[in-house]
Amino acid sequence: EHRLWVLLLRFKAFESIKEYKRRERERERKNSFAMMMQNNGKCCFSLKRSTLRAGNSHVNNNALRFCRRRQNHHHHHHPTGRTLRRTLSASSSSVPPPEYARNVNAEEVQRNENEYVLNTYGRGKSRVITHGKGVLCFDSEGNEYLDFTAGIAVNCLGHADEKLAKVIAEQAKTLLHTSNLYHTEPQASLAKKLVETSFAEKAFFCNSGTEANEACVKFARKYHYEKFRKMSRSDQEFYKKPATETVSFKNGFHGRTMGALALTWKEQYRKPFEPLMPGNAFATYGDLKSAAKVIKRGKTAVVFVEPAQGEGGIFPADAEFLKGLRKLCDENDCLLAYDEVQCGLGRTGYLWAHQKIGKECEPDLLSAAKPLANGLPIGCVLMKQKVADAMQPGDHGSTFAGGPLVCRAALHVFDRVQEPGFLDNVKTNGEYLKDTLAEGLKGHPMFKEVRGTGLLVGVQFTDMAAPLVKACGENGLLVITAGKGDVLRLVPPLVVTKEQIDKAVEIICEQALKVMV
Repeated sequence: EHRLWVLLLRFKAFESIKEYKRRERERERKNSFAMMMQNNGKCCFSLKRSTLRAGNSHVNNNALRFCRRRQNHHHHHHPTGRTLRRTLSASSSSVPPPEYARNVNAEEVQRNENEYVLNTYGRGKSRVITHGKGVLCFDSEGNEYLDFTAGIAVNCLGHADEKLAKVIAEQAKTLLHTSNLYHTEPQASLAKKLVETSFAEKAFFCNSGTEANEACVKFARKYHYEKFRKMSRSDQEFYKKPATETVSFKNGFHGRTMGALALTWKEQYRKPFEPLMPGNAFATYGDLKSAAKVIKRGKTAVVFVEPAQGEGGIFPADAEFLKGLRKLCDENDCLLAYDEVQCGLGRTGYLWAHQKIGKECEPDLLSAAKPLANGLPIGCVLMKQKVADAMQPGDHGSTFAGGPLVCRAALHVFDRVQEPGFLDNVKTNGEYLKDTLAEGLKGHPMFKEVRGTGLLVGVQFTDMAAPLVKACGENGLLVITAGKGDVLRLVPPLVVTKEQIDKAVEIICEQALKVMV
């Protein structure tokens, strides 16, 4: 028994030594990367191979390669005289603020908001944005930022686009609102363009992405209600009732109103508001076998999927998955709805994200919103005729939807996105952004991969990216997270240039060195 105790103590001592060595290697790794701080935009090469311990040579060799790439990037991509602005001040702003924004008191704005606005965003003492121009925006202190959030993938033409501003001003002087009791030319013209450039035969307008998804649920239920009503008596006895259930996917995001929230994956969004709309089942994104288990003939009314997940972590669907979903929906007599609120209207380099794959995966319904009017509130559902035929006057509606102002703006945005070369430029710049990020971050210990499609790009880290978001903001770049918070999401205006991409990647790589260690 005494010998057993001795052996046990020796084993514990051995394990303690192993754990100590592991912690030492981890501390050395962090110190190695912390040493590579920036000096006038260049990496410090005080790190010497001769000082590195053999047990950590893989990580440190990667560190050296990462450091050298950053230095080469400065030599080759940033000629003398063009350096990234580090100290942001009012005098550095290339776009003067409008008169109303010149005396904005940030503390007063924050105080009024804290006192009078419901705190659902947790903004705290975040910057007060006063004006913008193109991909740049400016705060009340005169600081300049590259905006790679674009209002969360909304401002596809950037800020304060002069042509769009002129269109909006002219319409505002002509007709703002009539309700949907009367015909208006901007709504009819926009619907025509949307239908003629998509799979759809009809369009329905609303005011946001979540409203568009709620409308899709209603349209799908009405479609199956009418289908059931026209069935033979024997079929009605077999199915018992119309199909009403829905299917959506893990990591998916479809909105925060009660129906759309039921389709959304994150439990923290759903849990406090249950019970939600009943009858939704979640399948694994990209897994047709998982989808086949929950799509049921006579039960499932509609399947919701994002052709490229945004909020969930930037995961583009592959062709096999979307084609397979189309086939599963056809086999089980249910509708297929694409949520293209974030990934639609040019974001992926295609007018609609699913068009990258082709007609074999066309949906029955599609929801769109964010970029459609470049920041004015608008949503839209595109649908096939068989869905439209189920709807009758009075089945659905909205007071504000499809108003002359937002539709006139959307017409202009749509025409600009359709201009020759626009979408090709999105594809080219999207690939450039991904490649530059992957090369710049290669060797960083917390970097895993860059993924995305077009200018919907995510950088996957092994830890939370919030410190990097904060550091980027303090150095002139606005970015956000996605997924569990471990993905850096980049959704710049679609008019972003390669030079602006270079600046953004430079900031990300330099700040990742400092805070992601």
